[in-house]
Amino acid sequence: MYFYVINNNLVKENKKHWERIYETKNIDGVSWFQKKPLTSLSLIEISNINKDAEIIDVGCGKSYLIDNLLEKKYSKVSLIDISNNALKEVKSRTKKFPNSGVFYNSDILDFKPDTCFDLWHDRAVFHFLTKGEEINKYISICEKHIKKEGYLIIGTFSENGPLKCSGLEIRKYSVENLKELFSNSFKLVDHLNIDHITPFDTIQNFNFCVLKKLN
Repeated sequence: MYFYVINNNLVKENKKHWERIYETKNIDGVSWFQKKPLTSLSLIEISNINKDAEIIDVGCGKSYLIDNLLEKKYSKVSLIDISNNALKEVKSRTKKFPNSGVFYNSDILDFKPDTCFDLWHDRAVFHFLTKGEEINKYISICEKHIKKEGYLIIGTFSENGPLKCSGLEIRKYSVENLKELFSNSFKLVDHLNIDHITPFDTIQNFNFCVLKKLN
């Protein structure tokens, strides 16, 4: 069993950083903005999960992924983000829909939900974890909270991606890196490499992997 001790001071600094980002920048003033996240939507749809499957968007920020999923009649879409500011805006924006899921205001490494998920979506959270113990903790959370035969969709900066995001250091990953890291409990079933065009017309190269839980 792997144990990881949360550094509360680091969590507070991270929270302060992301609250400031979402308080001071326009929704389209961040590099990851997508009004319609087509890559994520297509990968979720080809997983062929049921419309009432438990989905979670990890590190959602102010993403429009939940809006698009609710419009497509997925009925249990939960969110987690360290920024309460971001979650409040998304909650207000999506209140017109009859239901979604739970909004978790938490650092991902301190995530303790009382449920497991059929599909776990992470676009550009994992690559912010730069220490080995953080990476191992994240993997153990995925192993614990993704159902057997559930899906993990994870997108990170590729080997050709940027070195930083939002002023923070990141780790870049190849498809093989991601496949190997999660290989104890997941098998790779699909992957793709894309260029994300930011609102500032710069290019960020991503690897997306779809992994299926084995046990």
